[in-house]
Amino acid sequence: MRKIASVLSAAVLTLTLCACSSGSSTSSITVAGSTTCLPIAEIAAEGFKEEAGTDVLVSGLGSSAGIEAVSNGTADIASSSRGLNADEQDLGLTPIVIAHDGIAVIVNDDNPVDNLSTEQLRDIYAGKITNWKEVGGEDLKIQVINRDEASGTREAFRTIVMDGTPFDRRSAVLSGTGQVRDVVSRSHGAIGYISLGFVESLNATTSVKAVSVNHVEASEKTVASGGYPISRDLYFFVKGTPSHQAQDYIDYVTSEKMDKQIREAGFIPVTNDEKGSE
Repeated sequence: MRKIASVLSAAVLTLTLCACSSGSSTSSITVAGSTTCLPIAEIAAEGFKEEAGTDVLVSGLGSSAGIEAVSNGTADIASSSRGLNADEQDLGLTPIVIAHDGIAVIVNDDNPVDNLSTEQLRDIYAGKITNWKEVGGEDLKIQVINRDEASGTREAFRTIVMDGTPFDRRSAVLSGTGQVRDVVSRSHGAIGYISLGFVESLNATTSVKAVSVNHVEASEKTVASGGYPISRDLYFFVKGTPSHQAQDYIDYVTSEKMDKQIREAGFIPVTNDEKGSE
């Protein structure tokens, strides 16, 4: 499965203004939020521009930033790799699931550890397990890599894995998926977590290894079946009734027209739900 991780220059404003194929657009749509959702939003922006002639401006500054932007009216659509938290429930936002995703736990390629339980992961990220030999690995200090608090991936990991246990404040905190992947690929003792779609990259010069969790491999099949324990939905959020152009873009992203690209990016299309229920 072809992965699209080259677009992951984390926390950078990405302007997707495709060459006009038919006529000129009179308006644009702004999509702000998750770096995980960035490939989906960008690829859809290109196809939507060709089909509808509308420019889509896409930025990846984090899920929380996107939700704030759509709430205060500076973005038409928020992209998010998590659902709304308690403080955001009263913002009047409507969720639209755009894809399903697994969160892969990654280690350095040279790390012999192939499986971790959710309990071991919790203890590692809480600072209770600090050496790889405690989980069957080498006598080597664990370098814990976490995401920043604006990250939807962090929030999903906190909810699913930490289950109320606080993160160790001594962990390194990085702002983007690409940064996490890069540090883990270069640090023998490091551990991190990223979207399943970014584990492999044709353009990266380094590689990482995704470990099994509870002896279940992270894959599209195990995420779709519900067997992989760290999985989530990816969202768009809108406030009130979206504009005609914004609604058309949302419909485009969630249509079968995007299935191939969403799968190539390492995610599971929502149209898979409909096919599975037939």
